[in-house]
Amino acid sequence: MPLVREVTFNLLRRLGLTTVVGNPGSTEETFLKNFPADFTYVLALQETNVVAIADGLAQGLKKPVLVNVHTGAGIGNAMGAMLTACLNKTPLIVTAGQQTRQMLLSEPFLTNFEPTQLPRPYVKWSYEPSRPQDVPGAFMRAYAMAVQQPTGPVFLSLPLDDWDQEMDDVDVHRTVAARIAPDPARLADFAARIAASRRPALVYGGDLSRSQAWDAGIALAERLEAPVFFGPFTENVPFPQNHPLYAGMLPAAVGPLCQAVAGHDLVVVVGAPVFRYYPWVPGDYLPAGTGLLQITDSAYEAAKSVAGDSLVGDSLLAIQALLDRLGQRPAGKPGPAFVHEKAQDILQDAGATPTAMQVFAALSEHLPEDYVLVNESPSNMGEMAQTRLGTIARPDSYYMMASGALGWGMPAAVGLALAEQSTGRGRPVVAVIGDGSFQYAPQSVWTAVQHGVHLVFVVLRNEEYGILKAFALLEETPGVPGLDLPGLDIVALGNGYGARSWRAAGLDEVRRGFAEALARKGVSVIEIPIDKTIHKLLSD
Repeated sequence: MPLVREVTFNLLRRLGLTTVVGNPGSTEETFLKNFPADFTYVLALQETNVVAIADGLAQGLKKPVLVNVHTGAGIGNAMGAMLTACLNKTPLIVTAGQQTRQMLLSEPFLTNFEPTQLPRPYVKWSYEPSRPQDVPGAFMRAYAMAVQQPTGPVFLSLPLDDWDQEMDDVDVHRTVAARIAPDPARLADFAARIAASRRPALVYGGDLSRSQAWDAGIALAERLEAPVFFGPFTENVPFPQNHPLYAGMLPAAVGPLCQAVAGHDLVVVVGAPVFRYYPWVPGDYLPAGTGLLQITDSAYEAAKSVAGDSLVGDSLLAIQALLDRLGQRPAGKPGPAFVHEKAQDILQDAGATPTAMQVFAALSEHLPEDYVLVNESPSNMGEMAQTRLGTIARPDSYYMMASGALGWGMPAAVGLALAEQSTGRGRPVVAVIGDGSFQYAPQSVWTAVQHGVHLVFVVLRNEEYGILKAFALLEETPGVPGLDLPGLDIVALGNGYGARSWRAAGLDEVRRGFAEALARKGVSVIEIPIDKTIHKLLSD
């Protein structure tokens, strides 16, 4: 009779789960022993990195990735990244070893206490098989749960003595639908309300990227001649930011967001929550007389929306169905297009220590036509969007975390670079990281170096938590301790993990260094000192 390991690995092959991102421990070695030659193991040096690398890899491949961490301690280390994967809606199958079944009653060393409860609420499903022979079936169910909308991480706790148990050679492989079709009657109602609107506005979110609805989203905007906003903290760019109908990202506060959509009689939100608010700025959710329609693949997001009427369904299927029902519309008034600053205007007054926007403008001069951008420099998001570097014109090219939890960007960039490498697309990945963010997951540099990916870490050095100082201004909380970061040596950290690392002081060095990093096709860490001016979180 075959062993549980043999039946399980055969299933994983059929599911395409042949890459394991992990950090092994004693309770996982029975799973990993005699690791098959047709599988790939990606080693990360800490569990935050494990999950976030897998998150980036899964998003880059557009399919689930298998994660393996060490019992309860590993899950504890990984929880921040699992929160982000949950909000990113990234399909991951997270596994952790468990102590042997013969000793579980006495709770020996390295027991994962309450194993199915520990990763909640950041997984869609959490399970420990009742018997070893259920392990393959548990993987099949985990895969089905992960790929069904809303996609997301799931968790399996696997006792270490299960793998060498005998079982029947059962075939548990099956397929499940991965898209939710919207209710036709509800769609017809939405289409009629959109057709009747005089000046609609569209708000797009990350679901469009996950459902590969880039072209459909453009077609809907052009059919309606409606401006396209991004929802607050949109994690993936779902619409070309150089399109004349692009209107920018909505502010993440109640009052300012209401003002931003003033003048529109209908707001149509596709693939985004309604809304991701932070910080608290009071006001009305919507202007008087303005309606709101939401299309989301998550019943949970539909239920918690603060305004409007919701429809649960896949973004691509919903947009295609709306286009079939809407027909042609008379020309409307979409409003002014989003205006990007000209590089020469940004750079003309550059001093010895450039601003973040000036750095982004200088980097933009050497960008290839196609690249992947990862952003974890929270205090400089607005400045980046004003330059070519932050103006995304192609699908699947921009990623940030939906959670606000620092430490995701660097390892996620490694995962995205691994996806570019394995698919042969070969786009360089540029990760813009704050010097504070860099400290959360520097170990990810090592994994990138070991796999020879093409990845450029651009680390903006302002020696402070700039975003927190901006919040302190908004919240009127002077004298908050712990916001300054003196004494960090980014270059030494990058070199210590094997990356080619250097400091670029001034825009000429920024230009030369970035061009070299793009041409070199390895892992580079560029530390760039920037001006310390604190920007307002919300415009007046």
